[in-house]
Amino acid sequence: MSETVLWDYPKSSASYRLRIALNLAGLEYRLETVDLLTGAHRSDAHLARNPQGFVPVLDIDGHRFTQSLAILDYLDATRDMGLLPSEPADRAKVTALAHCIAVDLHPVCNLSVMRHATGGEEPVRTEWMRHFIRPGLEAFEVLLAGFEQTPFATGSTPNLADICLIPQLYNANRWGVEYSDLSRITAIEKACAAHDAFKAAHPDMV
Repeated sequence: MSETVLWDYPKSSASYRLRIALNLAGLEYRLETVDLLTGAHRSDAHLARNPQGFVPVLDIDGHRFTQSLAILDYLDATRDMGLLPSEPADRAKVTALAHCIAVDLHPVCNLSVMRHATGGEEPVRTEWMRHFIRPGLEAFEVLLAGFEQTPFATGSTPNLADICLIPQLYNANRWGVEYSDLSRITAIEKACAAHDAFKAAHPDMV
């Protein structure tokens, strides 16, 4: 069987999602760091892996995949991870919860977007991040009311919503976004912080 390799940058939210998922699946994998700060994602070598120049890229099962949500779907389908409910309505609601972070919030907080929009200078860049992150988390908190946090986002085991939320909370902390009043989110954060798969995926651990 071919080696599983994750082309990764530790602080990349999308890469962080995949580290969590690979750990939850109990898969062994090798990390290859693509340094976004030095422009390694724009190198010929990385563009050959992903023409978009993004991380993560995952080599697994003899395939090469890009786009974190697509990769998470593949892992769920091939490793029976239960990242989404099987019942269609519940599945759509949990998917919407995850997309609230991964599709709507994360892209506008991408460093390349922020730098293009703000010039990357302070205090404008921090104001940009806080402007988008706090409302995004507030909306997520309201959506969580439709589920019972026991103790994870929608039940007793981590799923796609938890995998998308935790990297965003890491970013919120990086940019000084206050969210301690969002009790559902902070309860999920506490549960995930105690879970080995999440602990091992943290940017400070890789």
